[in-house]
Amino acid sequence: MVALDYLLKDVVAKENTKREELKRIEAETEIKIEDLCVSFPDKDGGAPVTALQNINLNIRQGEFISLLGPSGCGKTTLLRTIADLQQPTSGSISVRGQSPREIRLQKKYGIVFQNPVLYDWRTVRRNVCMPMELMGIPKKERTARVTKMLELVGLMEFGKKYPHELSGGMQQRVGIARALAIKPEILLMDEPFSALDEFTKEKLHEDLLRIWKKTNKTILFVTHNIQEAVFLSDRVVVLSPHPGRVSAVVDITLDRPRGLEIKNTPEFNEMVVKVRNSFEGV
Repeated sequence: MVALDYLLKDVVAKENTKREELKRIEAETEIKIEDLCVSFPDKDGGAPVTALQNINLNIRQGEFISLLGPSGCGKTTLLRTIADLQQPTSGSISVRGQSPREIRLQKKYGIVFQNPVLYDWRTVRRNVCMPMELMGIPKKERTARVTKMLELVGLMEFGKKYPHELSGGMQQRVGIARALAIKPEILLMDEPFSALDEFTKEKLHEDLLRIWKKTNKTILFVTHNIQEAVFLSDRVVVLSPHPGRVSAVVDITLDRPRGLEIKNTPEFNEMVVKVRNSFEGV
């Protein structure tokens, strides 16, 4: 009888521990995606095309998450739906207990696109400043924020330059500075480095990790590059196509901070292989 009482107490204690752990994870969850589906009408009048099917994902505050997959797997569609640039067909997304639309209207998203979309007639400083002008932020505060962001991305000496005077990597840094200048809580990045050469890309990888550590933003990063995803991320969400679905969520257990030398280690290569083996139907 004593042994049975002990066993029951042990089971109850484990259940309580599990319950508390679930509560902790729920409290830390910043973005909650449940049974998300996105479909598009067929241009020839056929059945709708399913871009995303039954996506379930919890993202914690301050995480660096990569959405990884080949073309056509829906990774950009997922990012756009979180950003309220695309509406779901079914399912739901909750961001800090609010809808993506509410978060977008509160200017809590910063978005960095594959093309930095800079205005040729504006200097670097004025490009970074533009969203704040539209938001009506006072000039003195705008000026201070621009200076701070340019210092953060290493472009203080280029504030008076125009986009055509910058390299591709420098232009992308301007795009990151502009996204961060509005003080977003969440940074959404859609293949921002895919058009750059490997040397520039690796430098920006290190810069991005430094910025992420300093700002403690939650980052969702879209990529089709496995090594890029492994190097940057806390977790890699592997998406497989036709229709887009989550094949796996891989925890990246590499130590931080990470330098480029980690790419030469067996541990890094093991994580790359683990992620690659997670794809389905590719």
